Amino acid sequence: MTTQEPVTPGLPAADHLSPVSRTALAVARGRAYESAQPDPLFVDPYALAFVTAAGQPPRPGNGKPLGPLARRLLMHGILRTRHYDDRLLAADTRQVVVLAAGLDTRAHRLPWPDGTRLYEIDLPPVLAFKEQVLTARGARPQCERTALPADLTGPDWPERLRAAGFDPEQPTAWLAEGLLVYLDADQAAQLLTTVGELSATGSRLLVEQGRDVSRTPVEEGLTEMTALWRGGLGPGTADWLDAHGWTTRFTSLEDIAATHGRTLPPATGAALNGFLEAVRT
Repeated sequence: MTTQEPVTPGLPAADHLSPVSRTALAVARGRAYESAQPDPLFVDPYALAFVTAAGQPPRPGNGKPLGPLARRLLMHGILRTRHYDDRLLAADTRQVVVLAAGLDTRAHRLPWPDGTRLYEIDLPPVLAFKEQVLTARGARPQCERTALPADLTGPDWPERLRAAGFDPEQPTAWLAEGLLVYLDADQAAQLLTTVGELSATGSRLLVEQGRDVSRTPVEEGLTEMTALWRGGLGPGTADWLDAHGWTTRFTSLEDIAATHGRTLPPATGAALNGFLEAVRT
């Protein structure tokens, strides 16, 4: 079952999405690419539908050879998706919150335990476009799903989350996939502080380890996205979490690639090196 709070009347087309929100289409394109491989790490049956509905080319690079950063980011996104899929299910909690959910379809494609409630938070145009595509495909969530239009940089999303049924006294699995890099350090710290305040002991937070975005190489076809990177908490993300009531564990991208028999393209100056799983203590 899906519930969604009201959004502005009139269903927006993809070209009404903000520049940051439009990056979700590139991520969906990567999921569609992997889903079509002979031995995929996951299958997202809706990813290509998002890309098609937005009138965008279905393949990464639109048939042109990808540059080194694009190849690394594509494989990073594929491995990240599978890693977060596995860790969310392993968290064994019945309350999940996907921050800046974008075009994520885990509510629909993962085998959630009975009684799972999953909350997706993102801006109203993103969720409206997403619902348009999912409805057209007859998609049905595998858990109790609530789509919550809200701005994560604003002050009111925690109260709106509680009003939608979220229980801060229960352990939560939080997912912040590809989010912090689009925030500055103060915004990232404020967001994570609020997440901590909403997290009961034993809650888990999945997030990327940050990097120094000032070292991002300029690559044709990617500047529209990389120009939006603000760095979040950068390489100090784990240290910040450890100092604010969490215990973090790092998993390298190389380890995940080896686990799944994948070869990583060479690292670049902006390469993400892995992922953090933080437990609220």
